[in-house]
Parts: sequence; structure tokens; C-alpha cells
Amino acid sequence: MPDSSQAPADSASKPANAGRVGLVIPALDEELALPRVLSELPGGWIDRVVVVDNGSRDRTADVARAAGAEVVHEPRRGYGRACQRGLAELFSGPEALGPEDWVAFLDGDHSDYPEDLTALLTALFEDRADFVLGSRLANRESARAMLPQSRWGTRFACGLMRLFFGVRASDLGPMRALSRRHLELLEVRDPNFGWTIEMQLKAHAAGLRTLEIPVRYRERIGVSKISGTLSGTLRAGYKILGWIFVFRLRGDRRAGVSGE
Repeated sequence: MPDSSQAPADSASKPANAGRVGLVIPALDEELALPRVLSELPGGWIDRVVVVDNGSRDRTADVARAAGAEVVHEPRRGYGRACQRGLAELFSGPEALGPEDWVAFLDGDHSDYPEDLTALLTALFEDRADFVLGSRLANRESARAMLPQSRWGTRFACGLMRLFFGVRASDLGPMRALSRRHLELLEVRDPNFGWTIEMQLKAHAAGLRTLEIPVRYRERIGVSKISGTLSGTLRAGYKILGWIFVFRLRGDRRAGVSGE
């Protein structure tokens, strides 16, 4: 059951036996924000940082590489595609994460507080959950920093998830973490805006112990590619509601909404 009562942890170091952590940061035209995001990552907690350049027209890849991140390119636009490309990098090669290692996700626009990742990871290390989500709406000040259409749209979607499936979630936020083993079990495939809600619905259907932890949120650097534009808002709304209704109609954890 989700629990939004716990505040972000302020832990000085990752436990020695916790396993490795890989972080995926999808990024599109974030050359101004990324250096700040990468400089604020909690020291000693993240073993591999993969920035996925999702077709940027600026120096996103250059600034990420200069800050020490691994950089891969996914020219096909789409949040889900970028996440999948980052995971492919983390799960292959001599430095591949193992089944019991951890995967975390973070946006590259500086709206999240990277240091709050320690709270999500600590919950996993302590076996308090299988899947941990950072909730912006569980924090009153953070909720006010979200654009109105994003705030109310998220609340509406979460209300439908609770009504139809009994999922007690307050947010669809980008900051989240789980093990490689559990992530592969879920087979998340949506190529764009449905990535986050698909993961949450499938986690519930698979019986994963899900925990929400309040995280901080602030005004992003630059314009949001989703809620900052009318077209982005409409497309995201279509995919999010589509996932809810198709999942409801089919009752199938593998059901989904395909296409762009």
C-alpha cells in the first residue's frame, strides 16, 4: 500500500551492501539545467548516471558528458523511448546492472531535487517496498510549483486509478526507483507520455509493494515539453487516460495504448 507520510531522508552515505544504483535521466534541450541537476546528485549513492539525449538541438549531450555522465542518443522523440534507451545502456556490457541492483529515474530540467533520491533508495535498501515513487503532490509547497493543468490532471488520473483499480497513488511523478528484476517483470513499453502510468498500473497488477514518499519540486528551467504546451498537455492526457481505460476494459496487465 502506498504511504505518503514519510519525509525525504537526509542520509550521509549509501549502505555498503546496498547494491549498485543506475540512474536514467531523459533530456531534451536541457543544456542550462543539466549541469545543475548532475552537480546536485547525492555523492556516493549513484554508481552509473546515463543521460539520454532525446534529439536535442542544443549542447545537452556535451554538458552532460563534461559533468561526468554517460551519454547515449535516442533520436526518436518520446519520454518512454528515452527511458528504454537508457535502460538498455544500464543493462548491457561489462558494467551492466544485475537483477538485484537498482534503477532510478529523474528528470533533467532541475524541477526535481536530486538529493531526494536518497529517501527513495533507502526505502528499497531497507526492504520497505519493491517500487518507490516520489510524490510532488504529497508536499503542499511542491504542489503549488506545478502548473495548474499538470496538478489537476494528475489528481484526476490518480482518482480514476483509485476508483477503477484501488491504486492509492497521489502522483505520476518522474522520480521513482525499483530493482532491475522488478522493472523487467513489468515490461513497460509505452514510447512516450504513458510510460509513468503504465509502470504504476502494472506494478499494482503484479502485486509489487508500492510506497510513495513526499519529494520537493520547483519551477523547472525552461519550458515543459508536456504541460508547458497545449499540444503536449493534450497528448499526455490522451495517453494517461487511455492507459487507465484500456487497462480497465481488458483487465490485462499487458494491455496498453500503442502509437505516438
